[in-house]
Amino acid sequence: MSRRGPLKSAVPSNLVSPVRRCSRTACGRPAVATLTYVYADSTAVLGPLATYAEPHCYDLCAEHSERLTAPRGWDVVRLAVDSGPARPSGDDLEALANAVREAARPQERTAAQGHQPGPAARGADPMEVARRGHLRVLRSPDS
Repeated sequence: MSRRGPLKSAVPSNLVSPVRRCSRTACGRPAVATLTYVYADSTAVLGPLATYAEPHCYDLCAEHSERLTAPRGWDVVRLAVDSGPARPSGDDLEALANAVREAARPQERTAAQGHQPGPAARGADPMEVARRGHLRVLRSPDS
C-alpha cells in the first residue's frame, strides 16, 4: 500500500481570495463596511467591516456603502468606518508590556499586598515562580 502525498496536479484557483469582497451581485471590489438589519427596530446599521463574515450580514464596498438606501419607513444608522486595518495602538502594547512586567515580579507584589504564598512558593513545582489564572511564570532552567 502506498501513501499518497498532497495532490500535486491541483490547479491553482483565482476564484478564492483571502480578501472579503462586496456582497452585491457582480461587484468584485474589496469590502470596507458591513451592513446588518435590525428587523425589530426597522433599522439598517452600516458600520466598519466586521472581523468575521457572518451569514446574516452583508459586506459592502465603498461605493455601495455610500449609495445605501433602506426601505421606506426604515432608519439607516451609519457608524464611523475606519480607513485602514485595525492595529494595536501604543497604549495596547504598553498595557501588555506592563502586564508581563507585573507577572515577572510576583515576590514583590505578594509581599507588598500581604498575600499568602501560592502553590509555587509551597513547592508544588520547583520551576513555577508564579501563577496568574491559567498562565504560569517559569524559572529559567539555567538558574
